[in-house]
Amino acid sequence: MTKLLEHAVNAARALPAAMQDDIARLLLQFLGEEQPVIPLTPEDVDSLAESRAQAARREFASDEQVRAVWAKHGL
Repeated sequence: MTKLLEHAVNAARALPAAMQDDIARLLLQFLGEEQPVIPLTPEDVDSLAESRAQAARREFASDEQVRAVWAKHGL
């Protein structure tokens, strides 16, 4: 294992289990191992529909709103 991959795995160990599983699915998908589709909850479906409607109306977050979200998460 390369040092970079080992560093990434060690960093992932500090994440919550659900995030670790998300990373594992992405890595396996990247490596060619098909992953099952994660079903959406009714709330997810509603949220996605609203997001698509907002995009269709060209209602997007301002640069200031995006920066505020990034700052909230330490990015």
